[in-house]
Amino acid sequence: MEIIKHGLDILLHLNVYLKDWIGEYGIWIYGILFLIIFVETGLVVMPLLPGDSLLFAAGALAASEGSLNIAILIPLLMLAALLGDNTNYVIGKFFGKLIKSKEKILFLKREHIEKTEAYYQKYGGKTVIIARFIPIVRTVAPFVAGAGSMAYKKYIINCVLGAALWVGGVTTLGFLLGKNQFIQDNFEMVIFAIIGISLLPIVVEYIKAKSSAKKN
Repeated sequence: MEIIKHGLDILLHLNVYLKDWIGEYGIWIYGILFLIIFVETGLVVMPLLPGDSLLFAAGALAASEGSLNIAILIPLLMLAALLGDNTNYVIGKFFGKLIKSKEKILFLKREHIEKTEAYYQKYGGKTVIIARFIPIVRTVAPFVAGAGSMAYKKYIINCVLGAALWVGGVTTLGFLLGKNQFIQDNFEMVIFAIIGISLLPIVVEYIKAKSSAKKN
């Protein structure tokens, strides 16, 4: 419980923690941010790290404090997302059948993989782009692409587009709004809103699934 409470505290006060980390680690903060984004997108068993909120907070801090350079931040984290996704794709290619045979590995459940496969059936290669903006799905999607029949050429095109839109879009949004006094005074509420919006597609799919199950 203490670990969960601490994790939630970090998530809701990312701007404060980032300031502290910058003060403690200096330029190495870029490496820490790179590692977090890489792990969230690259390791299929680590889908619960703060992706959207971290990007927004980093962009907001770059604007309000000037302690992070947005011109370094965006390409660096875009590279982290690309390397993470491609690592995940390779893992899926080689270990897909083994991992999918398990009911649960750490925080990853088989149902997460099955839902992502359903996204692929519905949206095709565009799932790689759409998944960027959906927690858990963005971690599982590259793995499923590798474990499935998606050709790497098709995958990498959507992967690059997705990384550019996700990292560039969310970080820039944080940068543009970072100096806004309302955002600074209500950062917790903003983070809650970002989490809520990013989870909305999962909630909608869950309601649809429940509704469909009742009809059947």
